[in-house]
Amino acid sequence: MKAETATEQKTTIQVIDRMMALLDALARYPDPVSLKELSKVSGLHPSTAHRILNDMVVTRFVDRIEPGTYRLGMRLLELGNVVKSRLSVREAALDFMRTLHKKTQQTINLSVRQGDEIVYIDRAFSERSGMQVVRAIGGRGPLHLTSTGKLFLSVDEPKAIRAYATRTGLAGHNKNSITDLSKLERELSLVKSRGYARDNEELELGVRCMAAGIRDDSGKLIAGLSISAPADRLQEEWLEDLVVTANQISATLGYMPVE
Repeated sequence: MKAETATEQKTTIQVIDRMMALLDALARYPDPVSLKELSKVSGLHPSTAHRILNDMVVTRFVDRIEPGTYRLGMRLLELGNVVKSRLSVREAALDFMRTLHKKTQQTINLSVRQGDEIVYIDRAFSERSGMQVVRAIGGRGPLHLTSTGKLFLSVDEPKAIRAYATRTGLAGHNKNSITDLSKLERELSLVKSRGYARDNEELELGVRCMAAGIRDDSGKLIAGLSISAPADRLQEEWLEDLVVTANQISATLGYMPVE
């Protein structure tokens, strides 16, 4: 009896592996694919591939476009939307934020845009890590004075940036604050080209930040991941770790950068 159970389990796993091989093969092609090509790419015998594809057509994981050609089915989109609806950027980011905090020993912030401000929605820090800059969850900051805020402004149209400047007056907090529109536009151009942003004591004297963007599966910028630290403790080598971490969170949310 045990031998039969083990055999059944092995057969089930083998079928699942073959299904995944076919789904992976289909995902490589934007257009319908022939059975011959799918067999070649997946490494499955044509008769085996044909049998499994037929079963997946019945369950709508695969669509048969015409005799002998296939593409990914709508059932996958339906399931993907269910998964997407259950994901939140906070849930996706937290473990990555903790890992980055352990490496830098500085506070890692997760922020989103609300109107003309950013709102801190989560953080990773430790009371045992020495001097840190800890932002309160729910705290807010102007877009033009914060690293994450600059990320969001950098994806706005020029007209929207000018409208923001008019609404806010680009009010400053200290001598380092950017309060001139032309200077802000130059700064945002750099942010857009580099893919990350900085706050060099513009919001608060003695505090520097760097931020990288988090995108969802549609490519939309939905959050910013930032490191806040005393000005003399922020290290440039953290920037690469920050960008990599933000990209990992984006990938978890389904974002696939265009190559």
